[in-house]
Amino acid sequence: MNDDESVLLHTEGHTLHITLNRPRALNALTHTMVRSVDEALTQAEADASVVAVVISGAGERGLCAGGDIRSIYQDARAGRRASVDFWRDEYLLNARIARFPKPYVALMDGIVMGGGVGVSAHGDVRVVTERSRVAMPETGIGFVPDVGGTHLLGAAPGELGTHLALTGKPVNAADALACGLADHFVPSARLPGLVAALSRCTAPADVPETVRRYAAPAPAPELAEHRAWIDDCYAADTVEEIIDRLTRTGLPAAEETARSLLALSPTSLKVTLEAVRRARRLGGLEAALDQEFRVSCRAFEGHDLVEGVRARIIDKDRDPRWNPAQLGDVTEADVARHFEPLGAGELGLHPAAP
Repeated sequence: MNDDESVLLHTEGHTLHITLNRPRALNALTHTMVRSVDEALTQAEADASVVAVVISGAGERGLCAGGDIRSIYQDARAGRRASVDFWRDEYLLNARIARFPKPYVALMDGIVMGGGVGVSAHGDVRVVTERSRVAMPETGIGFVPDVGGTHLLGAAPGELGTHLALTGKPVNAADALACGLADHFVPSARLPGLVAALSRCTAPADVPETVRRYAAPAPAPELAEHRAWIDDCYAADTVEEIIDRLTRTGLPAAEETARSLLALSPTSLKVTLEAVRRARRLGGLEAALDQEFRVSCRAFEGHDLVEGVRARIIDKDRDPRWNPAQLGDVTEADVARHFEPLGAGELGLHPAAP
């Protein structure tokens, strides 16, 4: 497959269909794919005959599992900076999707993680199915939620977003709806009919009603039964205190969560907590993306991202050697460094961002 086939475009009726087409890689995003989607949106915005855009993933496994983190590892190991250029264009695309003037329908069927969330959850019509598994799993590789993830999770009810940001755990369709990551539940068997119906839309106003016709009541959210301890424990001021509260609940689910957090990058956990809380104060997506770009650039210069990808993707030994290895060894200055302005290298979406 050449790069030109990694994103497929076709128009049916007045609807542009964008298909992420790397099914063997769970449609993981490359820089070429990001640019292709952006170019497609440029053309769709200018074309008066296009009334809506639908994005989906090829294959049966999911929309998109994220960015191509193996290439990030190789880039960092070689001392290159191509990953920074990739993130810049990716985050600009995320912002563009959020402000796209025509209905942007994201079919979040199957696995939707990391960069997959970025090309879907900022759209104005977001569809999940019984097969959906939505996550921002960056702390598992020594990274921090990006692609607007801190903005999305910061806006989730209570402390649900903090829980998902720190643990990186996936949620099902019902919890994605409850957390504000999606809008409609459509059983996967109805997706072909929905896609065909969207192609028959002749005006932007037809799109929301068309999706509602195919939607169904979602199952009960699984996180609801854990909301009390999640809200209490994650309201703590520090990661150390969050873990202490989780451990002292006496609840198996909370105690297991504490153990899982202790296996993750201490630096990523502390920076993620700070990033989500700052994103809440920033309010808007574009300011959050500016912040995330700073954090991503700093993480790229650090130790844990390369080590996390090595342990999970390259060597697959699942035994990362984080540095610092303990939460107590990650200082406030270590965290603050991730948020320092980049000068001329800023993303620059929101000039008023700190």
